[in-house]
Amino acid sequence: MISRVEYIHSRNFIHRDIKPDNFLMGIGKRGNQVNVIDFGLAKKYRDPKTHLHIPYRENKNLTGTARYTSINTHLGVEQSRRDDLESLGYVLMYFLRGSLPWQGLKAATKKQKYERIMEKKMMTPTESLCRGFPTEMAIYLNCCRSLRFDDRPDYSYLRKLFRDLFVREGYQYDYVYDWSIQPRDRVEHPSRGLPAAGQTGAPEDVGVQKATVAGQTQRRKVLPQDQMGIADSPVRGPVMQSAADYARMQPALVGERGGISSSAAAAVDPSHVMQGAAPGLAGVSSQQVYMGSHPVNEADWR
Repeated sequence: MISRVEYIHSRNFIHRDIKPDNFLMGIGKRGNQVNVIDFGLAKKYRDPKTHLHIPYRENKNLTGTARYTSINTHLGVEQSRRDDLESLGYVLMYFLRGSLPWQGLKAATKKQKYERIMEKKMMTPTESLCRGFPTEMAIYLNCCRSLRFDDRPDYSYLRKLFRDLFVREGYQYDYVYDWSIQPRDRVEHPSRGLPAAGQTGAPEDVGVQKATVAGQTQRRKVLPQDQMGIADSPVRGPVMQSAADYARMQPALVGERGGISSSAAAAVDPSHVMQGAAPGLAGVSSQQVYMGSHPVNEADWR
C-alpha cells in the first residue's frame, strides 16, 4: 500500500482520499495485487518538469473522508504527500482495531461533526491510538506527522518498518490471505497476536490456516478479519479554522526537501535516524502498478 501511494506521488499527484474502500485486491492470477481506485479528488502537487511544489496555503475546505483525513487537512492546510501517508496510517489502525476513536461521534450538523472528529484526533496521542499493537504503528504515524509541507517522505524507511515487523513475527510471503481461505480450512488455536475488532489493548488469539498451494499443505498465522462497516463518503465540507500551534511545519519557497531531519527522526524513533531521501521506484515499472482494472502508464496521468 505504501508502494502504491509512492507511485502515485512519483507521477506528481496526491490522492487526497486514502481509505479502505479505495484499495482493492485483484482476482485470479492477480489475487495478490493491490489496486488503487477513485482518483476523483486527486490533485497535481508539483510541476512534472521542474518538480516545483505547490505553495503552502491555509483556509482550505476539507477534502477527503473525515474518518481518515490528516489533522492538517482538518485544520484547513493545503494537502501534500504527508497527508496521503498519514491517512494510510489511520487506515492501517482501522484494520487492526476494527474502529477508530473518532467514529460514531454525534453532532447536530456536518460541520460540527467534522469539528468533533478533528478535536478527537488532535486529543488522541499516537501512543494511545496504537497501544497494544507493534511500536512500528506509532513510529509510522509520528513520522508522517513530523513531515513538513513539501518534504519528500522516506518511503523506503516506512516500508522497512513493516517488512522488519513481518519477518520478526514469523510471517511468510505465501500470498495466502485471510479472505482466500475457506472457513473449514481454518484451525483456531491460542497464540500471540494483535487485538481484534473493538479491542484497544490486549491481543486476541490468532488462528492458523491450512492451505494447499502448488500441491503442498501450508500453515500460516492469520489475524481475525475485521468488520468493515458502512464507509464514510468523501466530503468537501466547511473550512476548519487553522490552528497555528499545530500546523508548525513551514514550506520551502522553491523545490522540495528530502526526508525528515535527523533530529525529527530521532524524536520519533531514537534507535533509527533516517539518512536522506527515499530513492525512486527502482525496479517497479508502470505495468507492475495497477490502478483499478488496468495498468497505469505514463500517458494516463497527462
